[in-house]
Amino acid sequence: MPQKTLADTLAARETIYVNCGHPMCCKSTKLDIQALIDRLGRDHGSMHGDLVGLFVCSTCKAAGRDRRQVFFTCVPDYEGQQRARNRDWKPTFERGG
Repeated sequence: MPQKTLADTLAARETIYVNCGHPMCCKSTKLDIQALIDRLGRDHGSMHGDLVGLFVCSTCKAAGRDRRQVFFTCVPDYEGQQRARNRDWKPTFERGG
């Protein structure tokens, strides 16, 4: 079983970008996690090793550049984390000493 699945990534509301490793390109594309789940299944891993073989840069391929490995950027749901953190916060109107 993978460390983290696509279902875990979707539930955490994380965003994953796939990035081209070629220095002449550096294209970045946001992945549709639900589409990946529909294609690969909920239990497919969402870590680099699980996804790296699935992606090739179409821009580099069309330009005839040599194939470089892609890498991934995972962006957490910062807004959701902030909401959860502040949910129980209540302002106090006491004066400090």
